[in-house]
Amino acid sequence: MLELKVYESVSVFDELESEWNKLLAESESNRIFLTWEWQSTWWDVYQPGQLFIITVRSHEGVLIGIAPWFIDSQGIVKIIGCEDVTDYLDLIAHRDCSPPVYETIARYLKDHRHELNLCNIPENSPTLEYFPEFLNHHGFDVEVEQQEVCPVIELPDSFEEYLASLDKKQRHEVRRKIRRAGDAEWYIVGPEHDLDRETEIFLRLMRSAAREKAEFLEDEQNLEFFRRIIRLFKERGWLQLSILNISDEPAAAYLNFDYDNEILVYNSGLDLDAGRGLSPGIVLLARLIEDAIKRGRERFDLLRGNEEYKYRMGGKDTEIFNLRAH
Repeated sequence: MLELKVYESVSVFDELESEWNKLLAESESNRIFLTWEWQSTWWDVYQPGQLFIITVRSHEGVLIGIAPWFIDSQGIVKIIGCEDVTDYLDLIAHRDCSPPVYETIARYLKDHRHELNLCNIPENSPTLEYFPEFLNHHGFDVEVEQQEVCPVIELPDSFEEYLASLDKKQRHEVRRKIRRAGDAEWYIVGPEHDLDRETEIFLRLMRSAAREKAEFLEDEQNLEFFRRIIRLFKERGWLQLSILNISDEPAAAYLNFDYDNEILVYNSGLDLDAGRGLSPGIVLLARLIEDAIKRGRERFDLLRGNEEYKYRMGGKDTEIFNLRAH
């Protein structure tokens, strides 16, 4: 028998801090949104219910599984981070121990009859492979359905190879837009920059890009979460905040993450007037793809949403799923 423990106090994050990311790196679910940093910050900012974190340890006391969950106001179990500001979520199980971890958690749930609504599970997750079977075995009705898509670019060895992978019309458009932008300055925020100042530039551009983004940032919790994640990820070396200037004025920005040999395009901002006619958002995105290739990154993940520009830039759909059990 493996050792299962349920945590309902926020002190769980302090208790598990030294073990959390080590297990994540040894799992098939190694996504930045499941790091201790993301999960603990999200919970500290939003706290939408009662913590319900389950851990599983081996006979020797080694942490081999984490279900980073909470129970919402309706009594439904969800994953910490679900779902608006987080793109991938999952359970965390050591890659050599996935079946017994899932079986142990399902057996515990049998005796407590919690209803589950687990969002944003990636298509290749062992959760989709193992958990439904064990839940069914212990008396749950399980539904798994596609929730959304995350277009991804598998990066080649050179930018020219990347351009060649686009259809002829889009390849011409990317080159034309880069050429028209001329020597527009762009940069990735580094130690030489004032992070707080650059963060406020990004947030201003994000507000100006679309009404729904401006409304999102009117929520003080969302604003606080963004600011805290930017600071924390900069400390961890996971932040890629970039800005493109036209005539010395910020025109486009991307808030990306650099984690586990891939770039994740988390959010963006755009000044519709400063870059009018020059497509600064696409130009900056192309520069960031080129930079990712030079850095040897394997994937450029455009994250949730089927916006047309993602496919024009070469994104291919991967799927995320929702798992419900009752």
